[in-house]
Amino acid sequence: MAAMKPRTGDGPMEVVKEGRGYVMRVPLEGGGRLVVEVNADEVAQLRDALAGALPVSQD
Repeated sequence: MAAMKPRTGDGPMEVVKEGRGYVMRVPLEGGGRLVVEVNADEVAQLRDALAGALPVSQD
């Protein structure tokens, strides 16, 4: 029987450039993190999608 290991890798949301791509790590409720590798075009699309979802600042 395999040994049960605790989930590790909890921490802040982060994005780092690794080689030609970017690795995004997003903490999840209940532990662990979602890890996604994206290229520069996908980063720009994600930025635009998030900007469209955020309320406009009234400064």
